[in-house]
Amino acid sequence: MSLRRVVITGSGAMCGLGQDVETVWKNALDGMSGISSVKEYDEKMLPVPFGGYVKDFHLSPDILEEKEHKKFDRFVHFALHSTAEALANSKYKDGYYQPEKIGCILGTGLGGFPAIEKMHETYLERGSRRVSPFFIPSMIPNMASGLVSMKWNFLGINHAISSACASSAHAVNSAYTEIALGRQDMMVAGGAEAVISGFTISGFNSMKALAKKFDDPTKASRPFDKDRAGFVMGEGAGILVLESLEDALKRGAPILAEVVGTGASADAHHITSPHPEGRGAISCMKMALDQAGIKPEEVDYINAHGTSTPYGDAIESEAIKTVFGDHAFNLNVSSTKSMTGHLLGAAGGLETVFCLKAIETSTIPPTINLDEPDERCDLNYTAHKPQTKTIRYALNNSFGFGGTNCCTIFKKFEK
Repeated sequence: MSLRRVVITGSGAMCGLGQDVETVWKNALDGMSGISSVKEYDEKMLPVPFGGYVKDFHLSPDILEEKEHKKFDRFVHFALHSTAEALANSKYKDGYYQPEKIGCILGTGLGGFPAIEKMHETYLERGSRRVSPFFIPSMIPNMASGLVSMKWNFLGINHAISSACASSAHAVNSAYTEIALGRQDMMVAGGAEAVISGFTISGFNSMKALAKKFDDPTKASRPFDKDRAGFVMGEGAGILVLESLEDALKRGAPILAEVVGTGASADAHHITSPHPEGRGAISCMKMALDQAGIKPEEVDYINAHGTSTPYGDAIESEAIKTVFGDHAFNLNVSSTKSMTGHLLGAAGGLETVFCLKAIETSTIPPTINLDEPDERCDLNYTAHKPQTKTIRYALNNSFGFGGTNCCTIFKKFEK
């Protein structure tokens, strides 16, 4: 059975840098930090009072009626907002495909934790009779994909993926498979996350996973730097529209890039820490290269998982050197989490958007706050400023708790 070629024709993005792709991209190239103080919580409720918070966001009533807004957690709002942008950017016209051949797979690491936190307080203070009948639908992980299907009448495959920080990357790769096999004609994929709340931050803080010693929040996320001290929580969404190349050409869709290689693996090592020798990351990158049918030296750019944790950044750097050999020092690497914070389950979707824009504009986004690299982190991380470079192949890395790994290779479209 021959596989169909799969391309990405639309993207939508939001995070602390902005609420649409072009704003996010412009601010990233300017080296802006999307990390700021979060004034919605006092220090008792939010022990790390900063994050990649999306300010002044309100979902358009054209997407979801105002009276329905309070029924759904913030991550659902994010998913709907960025899906609308992705579909508009893809120039999709309703009726081109049969509804049964359009699907949606969205990832989220934690789903509606803020809704759980809020309703638990109500339950404790006012009893079980005050628990809203909309509580469960408001926060379950698949409600984002469910509402996307309802809003746009997509009757094809529809589900959520929750695989920690690799969730939305796995969603993109799963969507690719559906198109490649011919089971679906168009897929909406990616993810959304919104868990900057006292409950969630407290949990990660107790694990000592978060950076919290910086007086200036914009300096706190510093992947690969010797003073990195943990990740900074971010929120937002990254949504993609995938189609077969043949159909995209027929309908005159903009082609942002072709998906040519996917990989997935397990560390089988520890519940939170990566394998010390990068075993899972290495096999995952190799798998993506093998499927793409390319040599390691053909990759021009890697958007690293790069969360700003002491172990993770060093191990990922060593894994890249193992896979790419001498070429590891020639290609560009960057961690856009230095500007967005870590969007957990939405990270892979948003960072796919960064890969697509890098390919489109021949520009590598920077890693900010990289003032003095760790001695184990000795690659070209595109520190501080963007770099102009023709990119034919870009690799996105997403790794998560539980030892889950996901890699995707994107190719500049060539007829």
